[in-house]
Amino acid sequence: MYHIKGKIDSKNAPEFEKEIMTALPKEVDAAGLEYISSAGLRILLRLTKAVGEVTILNVSPEVYDILDVTGFTTILNVRKALREISVEGKEVLGQGGNGTVYRLDDETIVKVYSSKHPLEIIDRERAYAKAAFVAGIPTAIAFDTVKVGDSYGVVYEAMNSDTLGHAITNEPERRDEYIMKYAELAKKLHSTVIDDGSVEKLKDLLMKRACDPVLLELCTPEEVEILKELVSSMADCDTLVHGDLHPGNIMINNGELMLIDMGELTRGLPVYDVASVYRDLLVGSQSSPETTKMSVGIDPELCVEVGQKFLAMYSGITDPERLEQYIKMIGLVFAFNVVLLIPDFPGAAQRGPAIIEQLLRAVVVPNVDALKQILSK
Repeated sequence: MYHIKGKIDSKNAPEFEKEIMTALPKEVDAAGLEYISSAGLRILLRLTKAVGEVTILNVSPEVYDILDVTGFTTILNVRKALREISVEGKEVLGQGGNGTVYRLDDETIVKVYSSKHPLEIIDRERAYAKAAFVAGIPTAIAFDTVKVGDSYGVVYEAMNSDTLGHAITNEPERRDEYIMKYAELAKKLHSTVIDDGSVEKLKDLLMKRACDPVLLELCTPEEVEILKELVSSMADCDTLVHGDLHPGNIMINNGELMLIDMGELTRGLPVYDVASVYRDLLVGSQSSPETTKMSVGIDPELCVEVGQKFLAMYSGITDPERLEQYIKMIGLVFAFNVVLLIPDFPGAAQRGPAIIEQLLRAVVVPNVDALKQILSK
């Protein structure tokens, strides 16, 4: 990492150019940069011609204004210095695989990502949250990206209540009302179209996963082809899919449900989102009850009831036998998705073989035709 400090002007520009053109860095830390003149800017321009894209990190507001007004924010990848905050002693609202949500104060909450998440992933979540908000989806407004110790976080507007998961658990007299609102929010999301390319296509994402080297190691060539064939059979649509649509990722604000945790937002088949509900409420509550309670916010013994009611309200199916068949159909999509997610699991090489046996070979392969029919609709 190359560091710039002090002021860069016509007096020290020759020395600065000699140093930076010798180092040829692609990333420059500008935390100590107080000012840069046109002479310094031209050196940065020459650097981009020499190495390609250059990222300037930790830029102060004053230096950012210079880069912005001169058009250099379109030439360079410029990142402002992040505000640093502490979550020590703050209330934990929810915790999942990607990070932990804290209440900062009456006005704001912060989602702190695990340290493995790079800044690019976090910036993408902010961009996706903005795209969904503009499209009319009730989402928490994202303010700024912050530094929290060795991790990054995104600050959101605070809600007047808790998560939907906690409300379902703590207010049994309103449980059915909340589940109905949950289903209505899902249907609104799944009828919203974004076709401007601002959100990645689910089909493209899944094809990348089907070609992941980890899966290529675990599966036979024939099994890999089956996975690719199933992805290819998916209907091409631009409706929004949240990717992690459990009640712990939904806040309540003045009676309205609002989505958070938009990092897995894609455009694709709604059934994929429904399968995530199946995963968290029907399966996770049985296989990992403590983890489910922490992330979803619902007592494990209540999760199956909530999940089944959600699926009934979402699908509109009232006949018990038809509902059972619908839930089995969602279970097939869940199994297919888990197989494609193997490369993202901690200890994928150790856990993968068991998942391949239990889900790919025992569930997905015997039901390929049924899955194709589900995914093509």
